[in-house]
Amino acid sequence: MFVVIGATGNVGRELVQVLSEAGEEVVAVARKAAAPVSSSKVRQVQADVSAPESLAPHLRGATGVFLLIPGGGAGLDARALRTVFEAAGVKRLVVLSSMAVGTRPSAPSHAPLRDIEAVFRDSSLRCTFLRPSGFASNAFAWAGPVRTTRGVAAPFADVALPVVDPADIAAVAARVLVEEGHAGKVYVLTGPVAISPRQQAAVLSEAVGAPLRFMEWSREEALTMMTRFMPAPVAEGTLDILGTPTDDERRVSPDVERVLGRPASPFSAWVGRNVAAFR
Repeated sequence: MFVVIGATGNVGRELVQVLSEAGEEVVAVARKAAAPVSSSKVRQVQADVSAPESLAPHLRGATGVFLLIPGGGAGLDARALRTVFEAAGVKRLVVLSSMAVGTRPSAPSHAPLRDIEAVFRDSSLRCTFLRPSGFASNAFAWAGPVRTTRGVAAPFADVALPVVDPADIAAVAARVLVEEGHAGKVYVLTGPVAISPRQQAAVLSEAVGAPLRFMEWSREEALTMMTRFMPAPVAEGTLDILGTPTDDERRVSPDVERVLGRPASPFSAWVGRNVAAFR
């Protein structure tokens, strides 16, 4: 049995599906009630990582746990979580972290994630850390404007980064949970090629069959928008990566193919599966 914490997110939802379709029993944990699933392999429960004791009843008998860290990890009591996981006898833990933990080792925006990784690394759990680049699914933010005004807005229009398909993250997480040999590993997960916001808009334009107007935001405009749904330090750190990426942040990682035995999926594949949201 596997526990997916953050089961309604872009990665968690995919992971629940992958595991259940493979015949695994899954406990899908979310803070809020989710739409019912049809699979008899999935049991949906409400619990919150900010209250680790709420997770304890759902961890009994778990072979592995997938942990989505909300809000960049600020305020999360990782030591209490570690205690709960260890007490339940969890054998494997997969932590969804961020590429910036490695590429920005002194950035305040990702300090909580660095601390959380350190707590779990210093435990009896067999941990694997997934460090993805930016998500292809961040383009969902364009869905409303594309439908209503055929417009797209983003900062740093021509800075290309290898965004990763959340389905690839989920596939890697599933493989790590069910297979031996991944304990102690760090996998950096990216797409197969760097792609800029302007290029992403062109892919979307082709998919919806209509020209899209691209508007480049200033950093200040983007920060105003982003702080509506994420802490200001995380937004600042994210903009640093989007605007002035390091060589490592631009680099395509081989880890998706190394784990899955196939290339990472391009942005166009994500768009193809989700194009209905933009029409």
